[in-house]
Amino acid sequence: MKQSVACLIVAALVACGTKTDNQPKSAAAPQKAPAQKSALEQMLPPDHPPIPGASDAVTAPPASQASAVKLTGTVLESMDAAGYTYLKLRTASGEVWVAVQQTAARRGAEITILPQITMQNFESKTLNRKFDQVIFGVVDGGQRAPMGMPPGMASAAAVDVKVGKVAKADGTDARTVAEVWAARAVLTDKPISVRGKVVKFLPGIMGKNWLHLRDGSGTRAKGDDDLTVTTADTVAVGDVVLVRGIVRTEKDFGAGYTYAVIVEEAKVSK
Repeated sequence: MKQSVACLIVAALVACGTKTDNQPKSAAAPQKAPAQKSALEQMLPPDHPPIPGASDAVTAPPASQASAVKLTGTVLESMDAAGYTYLKLRTASGEVWVAVQQTAARRGAEITILPQITMQNFESKTLNRKFDQVIFGVVDGGQRAPMGMPPGMASAAAVDVKVGKVAKADGTDARTVAEVWAARAVLTDKPISVRGKVVKFLPGIMGKNWLHLRDGSGTRAKGDDDLTVTTADTVAVGDVVLVRGIVRTEKDFGAGYTYAVIVEEAKVSK
């Protein structure tokens, strides 16, 4: 009788899936896979503040497929804004909007795009227009750009703006552009103030505006004469502004593009 009861207990344990010390490791319940990050979240460094809507705003082809994907279509519409050319294309699968580095594209021409990232409900403040979907990419045969950023954003190249010598900001946290570069390791994650002239302005990228600032310090040869800043504020090329923000270093935005130094979360005033 005791033996029968023991058998029933063992049978019940097995039937209910109760784990015992003698069970092989393979019998353990599978672990729940971590939630997959969006393409934009994967592109940002671990310490980057959260971007609202990042989980559903951006999609991109897997890295193993990105270089193989091509989109060919006939140009139906074309408009330029903030360094982009927005193109409405008629493709084999329907009409789509794409955005590439500013280029000449006549209506009726056939063009092939290498898609890099797709943004849903994208709003262009320059065009004052919202798109249900825009595919950002490069023209086939052109230079590949960082995912999620317009071609040329990672470059320090700027329009031909005469800078001269801009007076240094006041305060103990004040630095010139060259000083930020020279002391970037010490200044990492610290607030600073910089006064300079805006030589490039790119609005509405990844939910923020991007500008390049110069104040006459540093040299082009050393690359320490230009400082990239992200902000929610709007400026114009040629403005002399005061920037207050947080220094970040070695910011990797993917595709091999890394900012050695950048000022983020900046407040800009004139």
